[in-house]
Amino acid sequence: MKYSLFAVLSALTTSFATAQQEDDGLIRMKLMKRSDHEMVAQHLERENKALLSALEAKNNPDLTLVSKAASASLRGAQPSFEEQLAIAQGKSESVTIKDYSNAQYYGVLEVGSPPQSFTVIFDTGSSNLWIPEINCKNCGYWFLNGGKHKYDHSKSTTYQVDGSDFHIQYGSGDVRGSFSVDDVTLAEDIVIKGQKFAEVSDAGGLGMGYTMGKFDGIMGLGFEGLSLGNAETVFKNAMDQGMVKEGVFAFALGDKKEGELTFGGVDKSKFKGEITWVKLEEPKYWQISLDNVSAGSYSSGKTNGIVDSGTSLITGPSMEIQKIAAAVGAQANLLGQYTIDCSLVPTLPQLDFTINGKAWTVPGKDLVIQSGG
Repeated sequence: MKYSLFAVLSALTTSFATAQQEDDGLIRMKLMKRSDHEMVAQHLERENKALLSALEAKNNPDLTLVSKAASASLRGAQPSFEEQLAIAQGKSESVTIKDYSNAQYYGVLEVGSPPQSFTVIFDTGSSNLWIPEINCKNCGYWFLNGGKHKYDHSKSTTYQVDGSDFHIQYGSGDVRGSFSVDDVTLAEDIVIKGQKFAEVSDAGGLGMGYTMGKFDGIMGLGFEGLSLGNAETVFKNAMDQGMVKEGVFAFALGDKKEGELTFGGVDKSKFKGEITWVKLEEPKYWQISLDNVSAGSYSSGKTNGIVDSGTSLITGPSMEIQKIAAAVGAQANLLGQYTIDCSLVPTLPQLDFTINGKAWTVPGKDLVIQSGG
């Protein structure tokens, strides 16, 4: 049976291979892509757990419904299991903004002297850098993707004590740790001195999305307005320390192949035509105004959205997502996500994002993460 997970290809995540610097002054980092088959398999596992929980609750009315199948959200609280069920039935206005279990692309950075390597999500939807510390709890297992790489500040000669608390609350729990200061290296060439970042001691709030994921931590590429602990972002420090040619970074996402993250400018060999520049609404998220979002019979009218490199699913107010799903024939499940029969993929309508009067089109066939078996 073939299975498709309704999604839009705008993901960005972590882990690296090699980096190179050419005569154009750009710093390049390779982005590795997680396979669609692996993503769908993980989604099915999570959905099966949700279904088992629902069945157990039905057979035992006294049982409190608690969902551990869905991953936590960095953009807002994860809906409760009851809310997820309501979403699947079209009854809820709950919003799920972020789901790290669906991150597809990943690259590597280094922390400390000598450098310790970490696979991270390069995330335009957050602003802090965090990695797991050596004694981190709920930070993966060696038999799942080889376990997590963990930071040991005792082995770094450039480590500095900060000690202030780092705490992010998620719907299914929280992530805790403390701030530290050390050198951070991007693409083997950009060494940012004295970067404030968090050592996470407990990542339980990220749930199975983190445990099963191929990333160790997150490097935020948002603005200082989102940063916890008044920590300057890694890229802001790179600019202030003169480590990049321009205050510009750019993603080239590979189609079933490696992508590339460029610091200090734009690699013109990665695209044709001219760049369209769009004014930001707010210097926190990379939030922009949208004239319209349309698919089939659906039309949103004027709204806004964030350009988010950390997720690959279309996310938003559940009622709007339900309308988009209805317009393309997708069906909701217990996780509040949508699937569609693979036989319908060739006839899916395109999705248009109209920005500054210009429509940016995602072909219908690219609206799904597809796996067959």
